[in-house]
Amino acid sequence: MPTITVLPHPEWCNEGVSFEASPGESLLDALLTHGVTVEHACEKSCACTTCHVIVRKGLDSLNETSEKEEDMLDRAWGLTATSRLSCQAKVGTEPLEIELPRYTVNHARER
Repeated sequence: MPTITVLPHPEWCNEGVSFEASPGESLLDALLTHGVTVEHACEKSCACTTCHVIVRKGLDSLNETSEKEEDMLDRAWGLTATSRLSCQAKVGTEPLEIELPRYTVNHARER
């Protein structure tokens, strides 16, 4: 099983965390199962960008991005070339290093 490393985030994962996940599991489900707070306003239906993550290592081991996911990612705060919606990204067989963006679209509007 691949190891997922979540880099420290000042609000959602202060010290960072590493854990193993099952191949084929959504990245969002793996994060939530291991206590990493990730907003997911659309309940995993690829209808928002609140579960946006930045994949720092292991991007090629994830499933391909669908056209619908790419369209949604265009709306994500802090979009990068390695951004994914964690509800759509399926864990592969390689280790992953994940960064949680500083804000989500919802979070940025509340401040």
